[in-house]
Amino acid sequence: MWYGKFDIIHDVMNNYRKRIVDEILPLKLSSSAAVLVEGPKWCGKTTTCLQIAKSCVFMDEPTKRDQNIELASISPGKILSGDFPRLIDEWQIAPQIWDAIRFKADRESIIGGFMITGSAVPVDIDELKHSGTGRFSWVRMRPMSLWESGESSGAVSLSGLFGGEMISVEDAKSWELEQMAEIVCRGGWPQSLMMKGRARFETAKNIVQAIVERDISRVDKIGRNTDRALKVMRSYARVQGTQASARVIKADIASNEMMSIDDDTIYSYINALRKLFVIEDSHAWCPNLRTKDSVRSSDTKYFVDPSIAVAALGVGPGELMNDLKTFGFMFETMAVRDLRVYAELLGGEVRHYHDKAGLECDAVIHLPNGEYALFEVKMGGQRLIDEGARTLNSLDSLIAGKKLRKPTFKMIITAVGEYAYVRKEDGIMVCPLSSLKA
Repeated sequence: MWYGKFDIIHDVMNNYRKRIVDEILPLKLSSSAAVLVEGPKWCGKTTTCLQIAKSCVFMDEPTKRDQNIELASISPGKILSGDFPRLIDEWQIAPQIWDAIRFKADRESIIGGFMITGSAVPVDIDELKHSGTGRFSWVRMRPMSLWESGESSGAVSLSGLFGGEMISVEDAKSWELEQMAEIVCRGGWPQSLMMKGRARFETAKNIVQAIVERDISRVDKIGRNTDRALKVMRSYARVQGTQASARVIKADIASNEMMSIDDDTIYSYINALRKLFVIEDSHAWCPNLRTKDSVRSSDTKYFVDPSIAVAALGVGPGELMNDLKTFGFMFETMAVRDLRVYAELLGGEVRHYHDKAGLECDAVIHLPNGEYALFEVKMGGQRLIDEGARTLNSLDSLIAGKKLRKPTFKMIITAVGEYAYVRKEDGIMVCPLSSLKA
């Protein structure tokens, strides 16, 4: 039995774009009582879950919000009552739902019973009496990759490459650099794909505005200054793709925003953004090449989608075209976003490598079976492609010298290009981002 928002349900059923997580959710449901679907606001969590839900309740439906909260408190079984799998949207406004699901799952031996979503104000874990271990599984959703938005040919499959497939020359969806700048500024938000012209860029702006004016204070019930929040986000946008420390961000804010801010405040704002799933930094990959002290362990800074960084800075496609260095970092953020979406289907994770000798690799996809692949992200052009190849070959040689497992493949991801190909001199694949899929 559906519970409210009939018009929304009708729309999402008829205008749905397939997501990679569509293949992950059924697997998670088949192995646990409930699945917690996490991710930033407006990335499509509810819409995706509705594709397989047999019943649902929208906890924050304005006309029923207070009633739902009270009902969850005095009789949570009513909220849980419905055909499985049951979607409980914005569950965090009534945290007791978590423990109610755990109790019901234990008592009735439920598998695949519930999907719970919510990201705007993630619940304080201290309010939960049970961790959920053994009953809950987790799925991370992100804004759409180029494959999901229909802007990649999908001619090059990462799962195929890990499975031993080879490529020769494969077609990519060909985008001019100006068009790629527009895709970066629009982002992978499902709502923005239905818009045209300047309206395409408004979704990211609205998200940033909602964060600084409301969500960043509501996330952990700590009042934060709107102007300061925006300046921290701007600074974070300027350090995309780097391992900038809080000290560097502090200096950047002082220099570019004319504001003095202490380290603790910076950490507080950044942690709040992380809880909102707006920030998703890349952790360091340590393949035991050298001593632990030789590999830098600092995270590489990324927003979950490049459009957040662009919107925070208040720039658009034209400004990116006039500042190719900044454009390069924003494109790297998008490439890492897509690799994360694709790696999720493979059960892998995306990390980065940077040692104290200065050798750096933008992304490493590492799979549970120990396989991995190395990636450099470049805008395009022979000079930059050759530069990326030197980096990948240097890291490959370092790995070989230590007699460790070799990478399954090496790839340079470019912003532009009509096709993907393999370099004859070193076997490195050069693939436009618009040629990739999971």
